[in-house]
Amino acid sequence: MTTTMLLRPIALSDLPALIELVGRAGVGLTTLPPNQIELRKRIEASEATFAGTTDPRDGLYLFVLLEVSAAAPAGKLAGICGVAPAVGLRQPWYSYRVGQVVHASQELNIFTQTPTLFLSNDHTGHSELCSLFLDPAYRKDKNGVLLSKSRLLFLAQHRGHFADRVIAELRGVTDANGKSPFWESLGRHFFSMEFAHADYLTGIGKKSFVAELMPKHPLYTSFLTPEAQAVIGVTHELTRPAQAMLASEGFRFAGHVDIFDAGPVVEAVVDDIGAVKASRLVPARIVDLPNADGVAHLVSNTHYGDFRASLVTLPTGTQACPLTAEVAALLKVKDGEDVRVAPLSTRDR
Repeated sequence: MTTTMLLRPIALSDLPALIELVGRAGVGLTTLPPNQIELRKRIEASEATFAGTTDPRDGLYLFVLLEVSAAAPAGKLAGICGVAPAVGLRQPWYSYRVGQVVHASQELNIFTQTPTLFLSNDHTGHSELCSLFLDPAYRKDKNGVLLSKSRLLFLAQHRGHFADRVIAELRGVTDANGKSPFWESLGRHFFSMEFAHADYLTGIGKKSFVAELMPKHPLYTSFLTPEAQAVIGVTHELTRPAQAMLASEGFRFAGHVDIFDAGPVVEAVVDDIGAVKASRLVPARIVDLPNADGVAHLVSNTHYGDFRASLVTLPTGTQACPLTAEVAALLKVKDGEDVRVAPLSTRDR
C-alpha cells in the first residue's frame, strides 16, 4: 500500500492520539482544550451529531486527517478539523464588532473619528469552521489545504445540515509565552485572570462569565495600548496560511474580531464558497493504475456518517473519477458510484 492522506469523522478510539496532537497546539486553539475529559466530550458530541441523537443546537462535526500506509493501515493521526452547524443557539457566541464614533464641532473646527469595539452576537445561527490543527510534521505536500478544504465538500454534499452563512474565527496575535497584547490591555481589567485560562474556560463551554463581566457599552480603542490597537483584526503568524486559504475560497473579514485576542472573524455565504461552487458529482471508475496526468482534486464520497475524503490527480473537467481499488476502498466507494470532486487549487477551476 502506498501512503495516502485520508480524512474521516473522528471516533472515540482516536482520543489518545488526539491528546498528543492537541498538546502540540499551544495557546489559542479554544475549541480543543488540552483536557482528556473535555476532548472526550468533543468526540462524543461529534459521534452523536453524526448519529442524529443530539439536539441540533449542540451539533458538532469533527474530522481527523490520517496517514494510511502498509505500516499503519489504521492510520496515523496527522490533524483535525471541524464544522459547527450553528453557533450561539445554546450559549451566546460573542464577538466584537469593529466600528467608529465621530465627534465634530463646527465652532471649534474639530472633527475626529474614533475606532470602537461593540460586544455583539451578530453571528448567532451561522455555521462555523472550527478546530483546525495540523501536526507540524505534516505541514507539507498539500496536507494543510486537504485538511481544511475537504470539509467544504462535506458542506456541499450535506447542505441541508448547515446555515446559509459560515464563519471562521482565526487565532489572534500572542507572543512566544502565550500572552496576548489585546488581552493584557483590555480583558485582564475585567476578568483578573490569565489569557490562557479565560480561553480555556470558553473552550469547555463556560461562557456565561463573558456576559457577566464584559462591558456592554462601546469601547474606544484609543484607550488601549498601542500594542493592543496594532493587533486588532490581525492573525497569528502560524494561522496566516489558513487565512490565505480561506480568502482564496471567498471568505472575507466583515468587521468582527475575537473578544479575547482580537483575531479576525471571516465569513462567506456557503453557496458562494469556491470549492462548494466548483464541486460536482461524477462516477467513480476503478482502474489498475493511478492517474499520472492532471491536477490535484479533492475527492469525497457522498456518505454522511461514513464520509471520506482525499486527494487524487485528475484532468480538469473530468467526467469520471478514476480510482485504484486501494483508494476506492479507503474512500468507501464502488465502481460507478458517485463521488464529489473539486480542483484543489482555485487556479485549476
